[in-house]
Amino acid sequence: MDALELARKLQEEATCSICLDYFRDPVMTACGHNFCRECIQLTWEKAKSRKGGRKWKGSFPCPECRELSPQRNLRPNRLLTKVAEMARQHPVFQSRDLCRVHQELLKLFCEDDQSPICVICRESREHRPHRVVPIEEAVQEYKLKLEADVGYLREEMMKTGKLQAREKQTLAEWKVKVREQRQRILVEFEKMDLLLVEEEQRLLQALKQEEEEVAAKLRESAAALEKQSHALERLLLQLEDKEVRTPLQTLQALKELLSRKNSLSVQYPEATPTVLRTVCRVPGQIEVLKSFQEDVVPDPTTAYPYLLLYESRQRRYLTTPLEGVPHSKDRFLAYPCAVGKETFSSGRHYWEVGMNLTGDALWALGVCRDNVSRRDRVAKSPENGFWVVQLCKGKKYLPVTSAPTPVTLAEPPSHVGVFLDFEAGEVSFYNLKDGSHLHTYAEPEFSGPLQPFFCLGPPKSGQMVISTVTLWVKG
Repeated sequence: MDALELARKLQEEATCSICLDYFRDPVMTACGHNFCRECIQLTWEKAKSRKGGRKWKGSFPCPECRELSPQRNLRPNRLLTKVAEMARQHPVFQSRDLCRVHQELLKLFCEDDQSPICVICRESREHRPHRVVPIEEAVQEYKLKLEADVGYLREEMMKTGKLQAREKQTLAEWKVKVREQRQRILVEFEKMDLLLVEEEQRLLQALKQEEEEVAAKLRESAAALEKQSHALERLLLQLEDKEVRTPLQTLQALKELLSRKNSLSVQYPEATPTVLRTVCRVPGQIEVLKSFQEDVVPDPTTAYPYLLLYESRQRRYLTTPLEGVPHSKDRFLAYPCAVGKETFSSGRHYWEVGMNLTGDALWALGVCRDNVSRRDRVAKSPENGFWVVQLCKGKKYLPVTSAPTPVTLAEPPSHVGVFLDFEAGEVSFYNLKDGSHLHTYAEPEFSGPLQPFFCLGPPKSGQMVISTVTLWVKG
């Protein structure tokens, strides 16, 4: 008998047949069988409570052999107490190599359930149809799998380590790139600041020189006219002199005055043009404004009945002339106007408008309040909720204010940028052909939401292009 089998026998001898656990306070009955004191007493108490249990009169059957044994003759078995303690502390039984059900060694491995079993479990109905191999064979297979997994994990650890090193290096390189780019941005903006200062000084100097040149011409013309006015005034006074003189004196005086009058050359200087040649143009400003660019699209439901809208991407008309159809409250009826679908009540917004106009075309564009009058002819001024610029006949480009000051252009702009800064209360206009500033409205604040505004003149006056939509008036 090997040591393992001996240990198993020891376990059997140290196990109570009632609770199937190691003995605790073992006692021996008169027939020589051993049980835990608590187990045998509970068993006899249950037997006494059952019907017919009183006929034994203090004696009860042994659970092993059914021989009657007096309850009072239970003798402590101290030797078995020591054996049970030895079995409880034996390393073989502390390892989990025994089947919990059959207390047999776990010698087999069920591959279907992936669990170790004993030889008795192998013959059970549960494991009989399963694939079972000796546990040593299963261990060998798992060792091979484990070695392969260990090799794979080592390779993955090496790859992970390389990736960690690479990511660490990439992070360091990234920080260097960011630091260099930050320094480059600072340097370029400092350079740009210097260029802007220089351009500012150049424009101011050019404006000052233009101011002085035009002012000098105007002063020279004024001085010449003043001198001429004095000469004319003196001659007029002399001609009107009614002092009593002799006929000979009068004749001589008139002869002299007529001679002076004939020799007097009255000249009227040519009007000095006062159109500003120096324009306000900030380098790079349009590129900055484009970062706020919106895809503004006119709303066909607000368009004047004969204002046609053509969507180039969809290749279709968004509106058609409406005849005899009731007009909604949103539609403009007084002018060939429309507003954008967007409504702005905060933020910065920028959009561009192209114009392909003919002759002395009329147009206006900018922003308006969302509740402006659409049925009545009203002046397009801030007081009426319009912040626009317009081109009138004679090629005068006008910001519409209560006291408009014409800004004469050499030619009307073909491409205009509109920039709305709602919080700042400003609407600015730019000529995109040369990037120059045209006009800015400045309000303390806007009293309500604003919409992009577009207006054309009579039929056949040209077209206006907003994003991918073209506007013109049907003739």
